[in-house]
Amino acid sequence: MYDLAIIGGGINGVGIARDAAGRGLKVLLVERDDLASHTSSASTKLVHGGLRYLEHYEFNLVRKALKEREVLLRAAPHIIWPMRFVLPVDEGMRPAWLLRLGLFLYDHLGGREILPGTKSLNLLKDHRGDPLQKRLKKGFAYSDCWVEDARLVSLTARDAADHGADIRTRTECVGLDRGADHWNLEILQKGETKTEQAKVLVNAAGPWVDPVTALYDRSEGAAKLRLVKGSHIVVKRKYQGDHSYIFQNRDGRIIFAIPYEGDHTLIGTTDEPWSYAEGDAKISDSETDYLCDAASEYFEMPVTPDDIEWTYSGVRPLFDDHSRTAATVTRDFVFDYDKENGAPVLSIFGGKITTYRVLALQAIRTLSDALDVDGGDWTKMAHLPGGDFAPEGFDALVGQYAARWTFLDHAILHRLVRAYGTDTAVMLDGVQTIGDMGQKFAAGLYEIEIRWLVDHEFARTAEDVLWRRSKLGLHMNEAGQQAVEQWFGDQGPQTKAKPAVS
Repeated sequence: MYDLAIIGGGINGVGIARDAAGRGLKVLLVERDDLASHTSSASTKLVHGGLRYLEHYEFNLVRKALKEREVLLRAAPHIIWPMRFVLPVDEGMRPAWLLRLGLFLYDHLGGREILPGTKSLNLLKDHRGDPLQKRLKKGFAYSDCWVEDARLVSLTARDAADHGADIRTRTECVGLDRGADHWNLEILQKGETKTEQAKVLVNAAGPWVDPVTALYDRSEGAAKLRLVKGSHIVVKRKYQGDHSYIFQNRDGRIIFAIPYEGDHTLIGTTDEPWSYAEGDAKISDSETDYLCDAASEYFEMPVTPDDIEWTYSGVRPLFDDHSRTAATVTRDFVFDYDKENGAPVLSIFGGKITTYRVLALQAIRTLSDALDVDGGDWTKMAHLPGGDFAPEGFDALVGQYAARWTFLDHAILHRLVRAYGTDTAVMLDGVQTIGDMGQKFAAGLYEIEIRWLVDHEFARTAEDVLWRRSKLGLHMNEAGQQAVEQWFGDQGPQTKAKPAVS
């Protein structure tokens, strides 16, 4: 019997699995699809406090998130790194004094040791104003962090497994029976059904929390989710530099424009109601127009649908706090803990990439009596796999490996270290020549990397490799993607990779 069973392989589920397994608990995690195959790979890729939440008076959420930025930066400096954001002041929007006040709070609510504070900008003289329309004369630059969101999930899951957690992807929970002191989970894996038992259940199924709840509780009022779709577009690069922009919209919302995958710009996001009847989350024509129009209000060079090279959409599983609009629903996480009606169950609503570690800690503390563990914060100082180097040491690490594997193109090695950190050396151990890398695919992908992802990061299909563990699919034509699919086809059954534009 497991101590803890977790349904859901998104960031919340794997974060709880890691924390629990690191305490010596016997943990089972089941995920119907791939890790991070839905919401957790469809974020704006930011580790941030959420500047706009200040005007909704969510000070606790912002403080909590701001404190976590540098904790996560130290834990995974290969997939998380600092980024400067340029916020232009625009007539008719929030006034400069209000923005400066908000940024003052942003700089001081959570404390900073690594990230620089806010600076005022003259956009007519600063190069970061060059891509913008000339009516924008003043702005501010502040700090947050970028994250490879799907890799954060897979590395957290790997760390959970390294601590003993049983991580099962492509495994669906199809039945739940709640006893007085344990749960029976009926799970479907590779066409076979079996039953597992656990003392405690965590429902971290994201947008499917309510359907999972319905497996054991069909009472009225069991549904508590408000589902909100967010979509992003990836376009040809609109500006040079490694900084990002945050633009205010006429509807009171904001969008980001972020350098992405070298020669692209990522723009998002939207807030639209979503229902299960819609099927897979996909960007709508109205969302496409919204993002293009909003970005074109600021960039000198308009953003048009013809610029779009890829899109992605995800559904945020927010707690239904009965807010009037989707944009104002709280982004903080909410727990529903029931230990009175049988074996304990904790359901997770909402949450942000940035606060996943805190959510996991709070979940374990909520369950501490049922699991007989203390509430110590062991993950605060722990590195994720490959992250055992200082944030400022990335370039030195690339240089060290470049001197060791001299035959590798620098761009390829840089990408490998950015994805795998110090695990790059483990992956390449024994590689003496380029031939030792195995089959060569497009975009600098070699067989040795695919095998690493299969053996260590739960990848099972070309889609897992090209669109979640990496974004190399964005840099490959159809033939390149098919070659990776063929490799998986030679290994066994697999699904098709996503097209370059969805």
